Amino acid sequence: MLIQSVHYTVAPEDGDKAEAILRELREASRREPGVIAFEIARSRDNPGAFALYEEYQDQAAIEAHGKTEHFERLVVNGIRKLAKERIAVTGPPI
Repeated sequence: MLIQSVHYTVAPEDGDKAEAILRELREASRREPGVIAFEIARSRDNPGAFALYEEYQDQAAIEAHGKTEHFERLVVNGIRKLAKERIAVTGPPI
């Protein structure tokens, strides 16, 4: 199993748009083979800050996720274009 944690920060005025994108991403990603869990949190203190918690069966599942239509549309052409900052960590659980 691999865990991926991604943090995005967007401008406050883009917070609701980012949330809508990430909600759609969560629902589509949960249907992928190899995705164990996919959760999203929005900061109460900073409404432009989001944290994604993703669990995958293996590296192949992460790679397959990155090749989906919804990843291209919602991540590459969606949240990443809104993001002022992106921090990602991927690794096995310890």
